[in-house]
Formats: sequence, structure tokens, C-alpha cells
Amino acid sequence: MATKASSQQPEKGNLKLSIWSTDHEVLNQLISATHAHDDEKFDVESLFIIVDNVLKSATQIVVTAVPGSQALTVARLDEKISKESFSSPLCTLKSISCEMQCKAPSEEVAYETALSILKKLSNYSWAAKAVLTLAAFALDYGEFSWLLAQNQSSDQLAKSLGTLRRVSILLKGPNLEKHRDALIELNSVIKTTLEVIECILELKKLSNYDTKDVPALSTGEDHIRVDVFWAIITVVASTTQLCCLTSDEDQKQELSRFSVKLNVAVSELRSQIKICKQQIEETEAKYYRRIVDLFLTTTEVVEVFKELIPIKELFIGSTGNPVNIDEVLKGKNVLLFISGLDISDDDISILKPIHELISKEDQYKIVWIPIVEQYWTEDLQKKFEVLRAKMPWYVVQYFYPIAGIRFIMEKWHFKGKPSVVVLSPQGKVENDNAIHMIRVWGIKAFPFTTAVEETLSRNPDWIGSIATGVNPNIESWIKEEKYIFFYGGKDNEWIQQFTKRATALANDPVIKEARISIELLLVGKGSEGEETHCLIPGRFWIGIESMFISATQRETKADAVTLEILKLLSYKNESTGWAVLSKGSSVVFSGRGTTILKAVEEFDKWKKLVQGKGFELSFMGYHNLVLETSQKLCSFIDIPKGSGKIPENVKCPDCLLDMEAYIRFKCCHNCDGDGSDSLLD
Repeated sequence: MATKASSQQPEKGNLKLSIWSTDHEVLNQLISATHAHDDEKFDVESLFIIVDNVLKSATQIVVTAVPGSQALTVARLDEKISKESFSSPLCTLKSISCEMQCKAPSEEVAYETALSILKKLSNYSWAAKAVLTLAAFALDYGEFSWLLAQNQSSDQLAKSLGTLRRVSILLKGPNLEKHRDALIELNSVIKTTLEVIECILELKKLSNYDTKDVPALSTGEDHIRVDVFWAIITVVASTTQLCCLTSDEDQKQELSRFSVKLNVAVSELRSQIKICKQQIEETEAKYYRRIVDLFLTTTEVVEVFKELIPIKELFIGSTGNPVNIDEVLKGKNVLLFISGLDISDDDISILKPIHELISKEDQYKIVWIPIVEQYWTEDLQKKFEVLRAKMPWYVVQYFYPIAGIRFIMEKWHFKGKPSVVVLSPQGKVENDNAIHMIRVWGIKAFPFTTAVEETLSRNPDWIGSIATGVNPNIESWIKEEKYIFFYGGKDNEWIQQFTKRATALANDPVIKEARISIELLLVGKGSEGEETHCLIPGRFWIGIESMFISATQRETKADAVTLEILKLLSYKNESTGWAVLSKGSSVVFSGRGTTILKAVEEFDKWKKLVQGKGFELSFMGYHNLVLETSQKLCSFIDIPKGSGKIPENVKCPDCLLDMEAYIRFKCCHNCDGDGSDSLLD
């Protein structure tokens, strides 16, 4: 076959016979002979984003500059953003550009130049060859369009550069009008070339799927090679045409046949992509049904796991050593730690005490399943390796699409935030998301079943679970059954007033005589030296939100604990402040900043009741009187979008009516703020 391909190689003056009508298979062999191995690695996608932005802007400028061509404006999309870390392969681009410059307008020369470029880029992937060649052209065409746009400016540098680059020739007399059609045709060819390469990149992403599941991919590689060739030879011809337009000689590079060829390629590539996507959907639907059925009938966790994640082995995260799935999971309870690659060290650290506990008995295993919805890139693989090394438990390692992701997202409601699914040795789901109970109760929630979650979430001693371990004083205060004011808010003046008034109340002789001990704990950043009386807001609110999500996942009627948590969540959005009073770890009551501050300020009006009724009842009773005379305000509760199942109805914690549902969008402009919105980002 090599001899046959060689015999078909074009000779001078014979391009029409051997290229435009050459058999696809022969042309494919001819092109393949220029390819070695994909040794050279770089970020093809980022380079293409930059090239796409340059060429779409450049063609727009050219259209604007050419008289009477407004109706033929090339559609411009919003600019995409490449990675900040991207470094342009400038030397390679200049080398390719040099290869294409100052060639005679001839299809034969374009062919020879295209082959030369393919040989020069023999160690790059096929998609990279096309993108690099187009990028080299973008350097020239981008500069050409910019100099064209500067025609009317008084910028001497632009005018001088225009002279050096011979753009001034195009601007002389009627030349611009004369070459109007040629410029419009060049723009059109550029647009089609972009479309071809965009399709090639999309098809390459789809090639991560197994050809057994997506048969249409098996023929895709051959088509990609040939389409890359046509894209490159078209770019070469376009470069020659650009040179002709800025030349004194009346020459022209014919582009129409290249344009026709690329339009056919775009149509075929899009058809191929459509077929591949249909086959992928059919395959995923088949796997999805199989997994659903298996969870209904299976009696072994390994069987379920292998169907969910079709891999041959697991890896120990911290060492990277492979292990046999059957040997480590058979007959075990399995905690599936499911997350994206954007997890924090805190997300990992909350599981480490659990890993240490279960390692002693060997009946439970933790397995991390990283979820990448689209396609694995080199950067994502590096990020995975960094995260994997931080985990002492087992890790699923795959760099291709897996059908089980759909099941995880639809049946286990994974929406990007970390979750923990608990499976029994028989493959039964004991809890489809235990992450929230783990965040609140930690080891106390072991073995993390829904039954344990039900019991813990109804316990009125919930605030101690959220605050313990976050502040060094909490545990001793809880043991001593002290009263604790948890308070915070967005209004610093309110915080200062509450701190002052509540401190005065705690030190009042009536309180001291009754031997009542009251402590203050600010949820927020205090003044220097007050760190022991402060809580980090982010951790506090994560705990509160986890309590809420844990409660709503049970799909039971709202109990007293849930209503108190809802009330506190509604206070988070208050413009002033909020406060919660607890005795030890049991919540007494909570209130909005305005009402609870008033009750504290007016302590003199109700302190006589403390000796007879006690501090709790006296405080609550007076606060209720304040509420009766206060304006009734609307309550707002934000539910984290990526936290699992969203409840259909939420009861208002104040009046018990069903709350109205709204959609709220939020952006903190990539700022950390006070760290209080960790689950809402």
C-alpha cells in the first residue's frame, strides 16, 4: 500500500488529478506517512480559544473596513477566555508562518507547503497540527486587520508598520474596493476553517469513549486526519492570498475549491458528531437502566460498584498503589465519597477521623469517586493527582467518560457539592448522602445510616455539635451548662451594641446573685485579643445549613429542631443581626437583631422575674412581648443549590405557612468575603 500511496503523490501540474480526485484512503495513507508520535504536549484548547477570538475580531474589522460589505458581516460570538497560565508556542508559530510566507499562488505549491508543515509538526496530535497552523495565520491576519483599522488614525507607528507590512498598498486609490470580493471570500474561508477545526476538537473529545459503545468513533480518526490536511492546505492558500492582496503584482490565489472542500468537511463532521452523540446517549441510557435494575436485585456490593464504575482496580490515594477491588470491598460496608475536583482540604479532613476509626475494624471502606462531567484535560489530571495524594483511603482513577455518572447525579442527586453514599455489604443504599450528618456530628454519627441521622437530627442539643471543636471554650461551657449567646450579623454597630448590652446583662448583680453564668460567642471576626470568644462564620453556617439539609432529606414534617434551624437560616440574611441563646448545647430560643437587642437593653424591666421564674422563662416571655409590638418582617431562606434534594415545600419558622419559592442568583466576584457563604457559592 505504501508503494501505491507513493505513486499517487502529486507532481508539478498534476494536482487536479491527484488531490481533488484522489481516493480518500490513498490520501489518508499519504498524510499518515508524515506523522510520528504525539510526543509534544501543550494546551490545544486554550490556543484555539485565542485563535478563535483573534480571527473573529479580525474578520469583523476587515468587513467594517471594506466599502459596501456590511451585509456580509461575519457573526461574532462572545469571546471565550483561555487559561491564564497558557504560554504561546511562539517559536513554533513563527516557524510555521515562515513556511507559508511569500509563496507563489498555486495549488501545487500549497500542497507541497502543507505536507512540509505536517512533517514539521510530526510529533503533535492531529488536532494540534491544525490549531498551530491556524494560529500562525492568525498572527499575520490579526496584525493585518489591526493595521487596516488604524488607517485613519494619526498614529505614526501604525502608519510605518502598515508600510512595512505592505498594508498601505491595499489602501492606495481604488485597491480596497477592487479587492472587496477577495477579502470577503477570504473572511468566509477563515470562518469555515474555524468551524472545521472546532468540529475536529469536539470529535477528539468524544473519542474518549470506547468504540465498542460508540462504533461511529472507529471511522472518525481517519476522517480527522484528512480534514486536518484540508484545513492546513486551506490556511496555506489563505496566507498566499493575503500576500497577493498586499502585493504590487496583480496576482490571486484561488480559494473557491478549498472553500467547497471545507464546507463538505464541516457537514460530514457535524453529521459524525451527531451520530456519535446519539450512540453515546443510547449507551448511557442502557447502562443507566442496568445500574437501576442491579440496585434492585443485587446481593453483593462489589457487583454494584463494578457496574457503577467499570474499572479494573482501585488505588490507595496517598501511595498510588493499585489494589484488587474484590479483595478490599467484598463483604464490606462502603462509603462512596463523591465530589468534583474543586473540593477543599476541609472536605477531605472531615473524613480522616472516620478513616482512622474504620481502619481498626476493617468492616468499612472509603472510596473516593471524582466526578468530571465533561472531558478530562491534562490540567484536570494533574489536579486529580494532587487531591489523590491527600487521601489515605481508596481512590477511583479513570480519565474517560463513565456511564455511572448519570446514575450518581439523578438517583443520588449529586450536583457538584461533596457527598457520601453509604452502601451495605449487600449493595443496599443505607444513606444516599451522609456528608451533612458527618459535618455536624462527625464520628458520633457512625455508621451514618438514615436511622442514625433521624435520631440525631431530632436531638435538641444540636448547637453544641456545630460549635464543638471550632472554639476551644465551647466544650467546657457546655459541660458546665452555662448560658451561651451565639450572635452575629452584617451590622457592626448592632454587634457592638449587643456585645455591650449582653455583657452588662451577664454581669448584672441580679444574674450574679442567682448564680447564672452567661457567655458570649460572636460568630464573626472580633477585635484583637477576643479570638477565644469568636467563631469562624463559614464553619458555623456550614453546620447550620448541613443540619437543615439533613432534616429536609428525611421528608418528614418539620419538628421543633428543624423550625429553629430554619429560623436561624432566615436571620442570616438580616441587615442588622441575630442571636441564639442556648443552655449548654440545648437551644433555648433565637431572635432577630432588633427584637432580641431590645429585650436585652430593657433587662431592668424584667429582671425582677428572674428569681421567681428563672432566666430562661423570664427572657423568653419578655422577648415575646417585644415581638407582639414589633413589625412583622418577611422571612427569607437561601437553600444551597448543589446540596442534594431540594424540598418542595418549606414551612415558615415564624407562622408555619408554606413559604413562596424564588430563584436567587448570587456572585461574590471571586472574593472570600467573611467566609460565611461556603455552601452557597
